[in-house]
Amino acid sequence: MAELSGPTAPVSGSIDRSERPGRVGLLLVLAGLLVGAAIGLSFVANEQAQSLIVWLLALLAMAGVFFLFALAIGAIQLSGQGARDDITKSIVDAAPEATVVVEEGGRLIYANEAYLRIAGGDSFSSLRSVERIFVGSPEVSEAVYRLAQAARDGRSHTEEIRMAPPPSGTAEREFAWFRIMVRAVPRPRRNASLWTVSDITHERERQENVFQELQHAIDYLDHAPAGFLSIDPAGTIVYMNATLASWLGYDLATVGPGGPHLSEIAPGADMLTSTAGLPGEVRTDRFDLDLRRRNGHSLPARLYHRVAFGKDGKPGSSRTFVINRSAGAEFDEPQRAAEVRLARFLNNSPIAIATLDRAGHIARANASFARLFGAMPRQAIEGSTGEVGAEPTMGESVIERDRGTLEAALGKAASGLSDVQPIEVSLTGNGNRSARVWLSPAGGEGSAADKGLDETDRERVILYALDTTAQRQLEQQVAQTQKMDTVGQLAGGIAHDFNNVLQAIIGYSDLLIASHKPTDPAFQDIMQIKQNANRAAGLVRQLLAFSRRQTLRPEVMNVGEALSELTLLLKRLLGERVDLELKHGRDIWPVKADVNQFEQVIVNLAVNARDAMPEGGRLMIRTANVPDAGDGPEARAVAPAGDHVLIEVLDTGEGIPPELMEKIFEPFFTTKEIGKGTGLGLSTVFGIIKQSGGTVDVRSTVGEGTAFRIYLPRHEPAVEAEPETAPPATLPKLAAQAPTVGPGGAAEAPPGQESPDGAMAEPAKVEPRKPAADHTGQGTILLVEDEDPVRAVNSRALSARGYTVLEAASGLEALRIVGEGNHEIDLVVSDVVMPEMDGPTLLREIRKHRPELKVIFVSGYAEDAFRKNLPEGETFNFLPKPFSLKQLVETVKRTMSA
Repeated sequence: MAELSGPTAPVSGSIDRSERPGRVGLLLVLAGLLVGAAIGLSFVANEQAQSLIVWLLALLAMAGVFFLFALAIGAIQLSGQGARDDITKSIVDAAPEATVVVEEGGRLIYANEAYLRIAGGDSFSSLRSVERIFVGSPEVSEAVYRLAQAARDGRSHTEEIRMAPPPSGTAEREFAWFRIMVRAVPRPRRNASLWTVSDITHERERQENVFQELQHAIDYLDHAPAGFLSIDPAGTIVYMNATLASWLGYDLATVGPGGPHLSEIAPGADMLTSTAGLPGEVRTDRFDLDLRRRNGHSLPARLYHRVAFGKDGKPGSSRTFVINRSAGAEFDEPQRAAEVRLARFLNNSPIAIATLDRAGHIARANASFARLFGAMPRQAIEGSTGEVGAEPTMGESVIERDRGTLEAALGKAASGLSDVQPIEVSLTGNGNRSARVWLSPAGGEGSAADKGLDETDRERVILYALDTTAQRQLEQQVAQTQKMDTVGQLAGGIAHDFNNVLQAIIGYSDLLIASHKPTDPAFQDIMQIKQNANRAAGLVRQLLAFSRRQTLRPEVMNVGEALSELTLLLKRLLGERVDLELKHGRDIWPVKADVNQFEQVIVNLAVNARDAMPEGGRLMIRTANVPDAGDGPEARAVAPAGDHVLIEVLDTGEGIPPELMEKIFEPFFTTKEIGKGTGLGLSTVFGIIKQSGGTVDVRSTVGEGTAFRIYLPRHEPAVEAEPETAPPATLPKLAAQAPTVGPGGAAEAPPGQESPDGAMAEPAKVEPRKPAADHTGQGTILLVEDEDPVRAVNSRALSARGYTVLEAASGLEALRIVGEGNHEIDLVVSDVVMPEMDGPTLLREIRKHRPELKVIFVSGYAEDAFRKNLPEGETFNFLPKPFSLKQLVETVKRTMSA
């Protein structure tokens, strides 16, 4: 840039009302008058004249002092110096954009030379404003109005307008484009607006030329003799040229967002979007597959599919070149037709097929292989950036455990052995996928070496693979179901035998308690025996819950109300470190379940969640209606068919490792320390939900938390009638005597006491003491029990209350006593599971002789487990084992008096 040797002179073409040039002549006249007055007064020789001269000189001196002081502080500037130093004004004066400043009220105070040329004026009297210059079509008027409105509001605004013809001050053209901008200019006294007008005709013409060239390029691409499309990673077709749209029968206007998806034009071709690549790689794969026309017919095509991967390894949208290989498209020679048929046969096969070299590098592969293993060969296509040696190997697609087996089988096949046994491998990635792989030699041994081919070019092995993920998962589910059923049967059998032992212990403990006073030293020892027997009974009840043989009293219940009633108890169990959150869905359907057992399920899951969050966290319980999804693709994979109510328990704890997921519902399996649980908490949950007709699903992520999803079937009152209310004698309450067993097998204390893990159970309700009931009675009872200790203690208890007891050790013996008719029997108390003849069979035989005889069944199994073996409408009372002698006597007296 050239240096300026002197001050820059202002551009003479601009006009500015704000300039106030000095009037030197007026200043000289004023000075001459003052000096002449002073000289004239000096000729007057009197004291008054001398006084006036002094005052005049003093006045001039004061004016000079004030002027110098104002000049020093900058209040007064000399004309000419400010103009010479105003570089900003010079820049604006010479700017190519037309600039004009307008004060409030429309008064023009500045205009540069460019604006004067557009406006066609040379003074403020002949200068027009922007609103008066740009007058034309309605579009122009609307744009200028918006600009003027923005100026009045003190806002900035920009408009682009097309003037035909342009203003008279511009060059002679048919039309011109202008960009007009306005912005506020704050001033001390009156605000102003700065208007700028730029001629953008050349810029617009350049844009239109570029657009036309782009249109030509699109037209060339659309009508090229090959297809072209672009697919994003989600499978959305971003672009398709007219040629390919014509081949497929689609209207080009419908292609794009909301138009056909990749799954519509290429069913099963998800490998186009799922194939992985290296960070920064640009790879091109070749696929021979069938595209689907809009009418459903197939179009054989060859795709050159190029995808660029970012630094994070994520793919971008593809550039896919499509060649039509249908008959008559180019040449209908037999060789091409045979090649198309072979490519269609291979790519439409559900079996994954690939050729490998000796090291396991993938040379060629079909579409099924890409879907199963997620890998394709990085082919040496011209322009591809894939490097030699970077080809994927089969070892990368299987887990580390199976790589040795695969490499051994690959080595055998590469050496020419044809009897390689199929192998089972697990694949990398999510979903626990697996496959069965067959390997066979591709040709004669050493054929590639004889031809002198490079190792990376050899196709030594042919691989065939089938996806066995669903089959293996089904086998695992069947094995797990069989395992759980077997464990359930074992648990049920153990529980039945334990119930008989516990029944005798509890019965004899009751006899000892009745014969000892509370002050007796042995009384507390006897109470300890009974309490521990009741604790063991709680464990047995959980085993029965797991084996789905416990006694349930289902009733129609509202899940939301049941959870709300548990809120206070859950907050006490969770402690201060765990936040409890309940979210209820709207209009939750009713379900039919045992309320007490349902509450036990929620408590078990909540305590387990608390133990999984030692540092605190959040527990959320939410409910929702899950309508039947039918058999469509969106059908649920966990909940059975039909409408269900979902109860989901989510925590933010440590999560469950995958290797432990299959064992969490097994009895006595626990990860807690010794003495903190027996491993029956989740097994109880599993059994209660299964016995209630529901389903339990578990989803867990290590380090993030666990979600237990419980599906209970919706109760339909119109379909299922309400059950009859059982008599009070059939609903014994053992919870007041025996501690319940908490999640993981930890024993819970009776209400109001502290449990072993420090949690406080629900305090018992204090009720007024009632007078003791009269348990004495009269009548003859036939007691049928195959366990001698249980039969003996029950007989002693009933005899002590005044009953006549006839004992029978089996069903056949009981039937003989009834048949003899030597005693008028009023009631039969019988076990259910007995050798030779069980309880239901005995009842059917007794009804032949005594149809009106009352019966009480006692069993450790659920009532529903044997009710199905009785005739329809058969009435009886039920007392679950183990029970106290008091409960036995109460049930007998109530049944006989009914």
